[in-house]
Amino acid sequence: MNPSKTHWYVLTGCPCSGISTTLHALRDAGVPIVPEAARAIIDEKLARGMTISEVRRDDQAFQQEVLERKIATESTLVRHEIRVLDRGLPDSIAYHELAGLDPSEVMRICEPNLYRKVFFLEPLPWVRDYARTEDERTLKWLAEKLRAVYTNMGYPIVPVPAASVQTRVRLIRSHINASSRT
Repeated sequence: MNPSKTHWYVLTGCPCSGISTTLHALRDAGVPIVPEAARAIIDEKLARGMTISEVRRDDQAFQQEVLERKIATESTLVRHEIRVLDRGLPDSIAYHELAGLDPSEVMRICEPNLYRKVFFLEPLPWVRDYARTEDERTLKWLAEKLRAVYTNMGYPIVPVPAASVQTRVRLIRSHINASSRT
């Protein structure tokens, strides 16, 4: 594989795999992070008085908005600065398929070798929260699809086991520290 074009790392996995919790723990440990676009959009709309049903009523429009937010956010990041992203652009391939959208647009804009590594967080016990709309069957499909998307794009996948947040953070930081020396 060609060297990465950035010092960006992606945390991915199906919903309910502890991505946000792990990301916040990394931030607390001094690692620069980029929050999830979908969750930010949901939180913004809920703060304006919408319900989750209203936010997710048109999932195709929602997924397009998430994609546009990701593109805008990544365009502001400095390529040589370390960043850990809560989901990368390729995640939108899986979410577009799930919403019944053609993922070819997303595939075209996904830049090869953009991310240094992809950390795939294994699922934790399923817990519904205010922003999750997926069921357990969908979570399993998303986990398989997300892993396949990044693998097919040639990204090195680092499995992050279902473990304590501290264990996950140590594992991720060790990979970031080793990669930043190369």
